[in-house]
Amino acid sequence: MFRSAMTLSAIILFLFVITSFGMNRESLENPDTRKAAVSTLLEGLNSDNYGLRTGSAFMLGEIKAEEAVIPLMKMLRTEDREEARIVAALALYKLDNPRGIFAVKQATRFDNSERVRKMCTNFYNETIKEKYSGVEFVKEDIEVAIR
Repeated sequence: MFRSAMTLSAIILFLFVITSFGMNRESLENPDTRKAAVSTLLEGLNSDNYGLRTGSAFMLGEIKAEEAVIPLMKMLRTEDREEARIVAALALYKLDNPRGIFAVKQATRFDNSERVRKMCTNFYNETIKEKYSGVEFVKEDIEVAIR
């Protein structure tokens, strides 16, 4: 419980610092500013500081930085703490990149933590729902997809 509270406070502090320095959606429209922000956040993924790693992962998903797909997939696969793997899965879900979504799908089956598997299942199901909302399926199509 204490770890979760510390993690949440680190993420909130990280987000506060970013917004305080003018890192908002309008400033990220400038290609140079966006490139610098993404570069800094990618460096944050390699930090020894847990809060910085998870905060960076979250922000990369928020700004939809396609450059972060591979590092976030690595984080989802190798991070020790389940909260960090969940944040990586959330960021990959927000990026909506096919490789990232596939990594989230794989985590639904192969992650050691039931909590991570459950959250990845939720993210993956939400992706499927968004992609296929309003599409009519024939019963045979669904049966083929399930296999």
